[in-house]
Amino acid sequence: MSRPILRIATRKSALAMWQTEHVADRLRRQFPELDVSLLPLSTRGDEVLDRSLAAIGGKGLFLKELEVAMQRGEADCAVHSLKDVPMDLEPGFELPAILERADPFDALVSGRHDSLSALPAGAVVGTSSLRRRAQLLALRPDLVVRDLRGNVNTRLAKLDAGDYDAIILACAGLQRLGFDARIRARLEPPTWLPAPAQGAIAIEARADLGERAGYLRALDHAATRAAVEAERAMNRALHGSCHVPVAAFASAQADGWQLAGWVGAEDGRSVRAQASSTAGQSPEQLGQTVAEALLAQGAAALLGDAAR
Repeated sequence: MSRPILRIATRKSALAMWQTEHVADRLRRQFPELDVSLLPLSTRGDEVLDRSLAAIGGKGLFLKELEVAMQRGEADCAVHSLKDVPMDLEPGFELPAILERADPFDALVSGRHDSLSALPAGAVVGTSSLRRRAQLLALRPDLVVRDLRGNVNTRLAKLDAGDYDAIILACAGLQRLGFDARIRARLEPPTWLPAPAQGAIAIEARADLGERAGYLRALDHAATRAAVEAERAMNRALHGSCHVPVAAFASAQADGWQLAGWVGAEDGRSVRAQASSTAGQSPEQLGQTVAEALLAQGAAALLGDAAR
């Protein structure tokens, strides 16, 4: 009898390969009978580094080539950072597993400065994220924020070369690649909120995978799925994408979830809202509730300005 096979498509970056190897290792250890192989691919999001993600079409550019490989039958599933996955998947795909979330917060990385408040006026901070840019300028309008693309190693090298006084990266990415010591400060709630679903790894698969999808579902972490579904539902209700500065974080409470949401603009304007789930309320309904509260405070105008 032949062994069941799972072919996993992945981006070629060091972080993407780490995440995919992590998933493959989990599958191999839990299911020794499973034959797991990797299909590394280059995506347009990895190749075009001289323009911002928003300018070239958004984070979905990190997924397209992987989805095409699945559609062609060259791969069965793909591993992504969930924060890069659009709110609505292309037809024929599903997310059978969302792994337990790692550190969801952002990190300040700098050779000389230990906090945002320690940065001198006019300091140059690098980030490719509109959300991070907007939050930086809301807190420190005296900073100079410049675009920063490339993989984690490339961004750290640019910082070390003196191109920036500090850069903002995801804690999870730094930790997964062994760069914990580079984190000078964690940017945390309530002052700073992460991207929806930041820190969570997702497995995308063809919806027709059949019995083999069961192997993937075994890696699903229910609490993480509930948290990120609330965050992503808020983002969906706001029609958010990488084109607009939206942040969200769901935290577990004794009897449910609390969701904090934020929408900003580069000129320092922002709105925020927070709500706790009620009895019988789904994570998606909680996300909708917070989105409605943000819209009631004028989030639509900020989103419209940012998308122009």
